[in-house]
Amino acid sequence: MSYFSDLGLAEPILRALEEKGYNDPTPIQRQAIPALLEGRDLLGIAQTGTGKTAAFMLPSLHRLAQESTGRYPQGCRMLVLSPTRELAAQIADNARAYARFLNLSVQTVFGGVPVSKQINALRRGVDILVATPGRLLDLIEQRALVLDHVGIFVLDEADQMMDLGFIKPLTRIANLLPRQRQSLFFSATMPDEIAQLGKRFITDPVKVEVAPQSTTAERVDQFATFIEQKEKQALLTLTLQKGLASGEIESCLVFTRTKHGADRVVRHLIAAGIEAAAIHGNKTQAQRTRALDGFRAGRIPVLVATDIAARGIDVPGVSAVFNFEIPNVPEQYVHRIGRTARAGRSGLAISYVAPDEKSYIRDIQRLTGVQLSPAPLPKDFVAQAARLPKPSRKAAGAEHSDERREGRGGNSNRRQRAKNSRPKRNPDARVTPRGERSEGQSRRQRRRPNRAKSQS
Repeated sequence: MSYFSDLGLAEPILRALEEKGYNDPTPIQRQAIPALLEGRDLLGIAQTGTGKTAAFMLPSLHRLAQESTGRYPQGCRMLVLSPTRELAAQIADNARAYARFLNLSVQTVFGGVPVSKQINALRRGVDILVATPGRLLDLIEQRALVLDHVGIFVLDEADQMMDLGFIKPLTRIANLLPRQRQSLFFSATMPDEIAQLGKRFITDPVKVEVAPQSTTAERVDQFATFIEQKEKQALLTLTLQKGLASGEIESCLVFTRTKHGADRVVRHLIAAGIEAAAIHGNKTQAQRTRALDGFRAGRIPVLVATDIAARGIDVPGVSAVFNFEIPNVPEQYVHRIGRTARAGRSGLAISYVAPDEKSYIRDIQRLTGVQLSPAPLPKDFVAQAARLPKPSRKAAGAEHSDERREGRGGNSNRRQRAKNSRPKRNPDARVTPRGERSEGQSRRQRRRPNRAKSQS
C-alpha cells in the first residue's frame, strides 16, 4: 500500500483498498491519480480492464470526503455518465466498495427500471450519481434532479458515448453543470474528431495515455476465418462444442451486429446443447441482469451480445471473444476483444469474415497495426455442419412469448399485448434504430462502410 498511502489518500480509502487486495497501482492509476488530486481536468486513454474506474474514483472519493458539504436535496456532488446500464451498475458497485468506510452515498439511474424508485432515492440527495444520459435527462425534465452542485463530472467511454448519438444529450447535460467543476474523460480509443469534440467539455486537460491509441490488448491471439455468412452459425457451434468439451474455452463472448441476430445465435446454440444467453437493448433489465449474473457465475458459458450492451461486461475469466459479425467501425473491434486477456491472463479472438466484410477487416488491421492470423475451416466441416440440429419453431416462439409476458406483467388486453410485442426503444439511448442497423449505431457510423469500400 506504499504508493497509495504516499499519495495522501484518506485512511478509509486505504483501508478499503487493502481489503480488496490492491497493493500496486496500474499504469493509468499511477499517471492519473496525482493530477486528479490536484484538481486538474483529465483526458485518459486506456484499454478496458486497465483500472480506469479506480483511476478516477479514488481521487474523487478523497475530494468528496475532504469537502464535507453535505448532500443537496434532489442533487449530487459527483456525476458519472456511462453509455450502458451494465457499465453504470459496475461503476457504482466499485464506488461502493472503495467508499465502504466513508459516509458517502452512491446511486444509479438508468432505463429499464421504474423511474419512481429512482425519484424517491434522489429526494434527499446523493454524493455520487452514476447514470445513463437518457434517464438522467428524464429525471431532470421531471424536476426530480438538479445538477447545480456537481463538483466532479466524469464521462466514461467517451468515444462510445459520442459515437452512439449522445452528442446532443451530452451537450444539454454539460450546459446544466456548474462552470466551476472538475471534468474527466476516459476512453479506450480517442479518434481525432472525438478528441476535438471533447474540448467542449474539458478545459486544459492533462492527457494520460497508457497504450498507443487504438491498439488491441496484449496477450490476445487474433485469428480470422473467411467464410460465407450462412455458414457462420455452424462454424461457431462446432468450435464451441469442441472448445468447451476440451476445456480450451471456459467462457466466451459472441458479438453480433443486431439484436435479432443475437437471439438467433442463442437459439441455434441451445438447440445444439450449448448453454447460452443474449444481452441487448430489447431485453428487459431483469433478463439482462439474469444473463449477466449467470455468465459471471459460470452457469452460462456463452454470452451473445451487441456492442452497446457489452460495455458493462467485466468478467476476468473470459477466455475467448468471437466476432460473429465484423464491426464496420474499426474502434469497436478494440472494445470487443478488450473483454478477454484481463487480469494478466491470455485470450483468444476469432473473427468470422464474410466476403462483404473483408473491407472492414482491412480497416481494423490498418487501425491496430495487427495482422490477423488465418484460421482454416475444420476438416469435414460440411458433413459436420449438416448433422447439427436446427432450433424448433416452437422453441423460438416460446422464447418470444416469454419475453412478451414479462414485458406486459400478465396484462391480457389484446392492444397492450400487441404494443408490448413490438421491439422496444433502448431506454438508455435517444436514438431510434432503423431496420437491421446495429444497436445504437449512429448515422456517421453507417456511412463509414461506403467510404471504406470506395477506398478499397
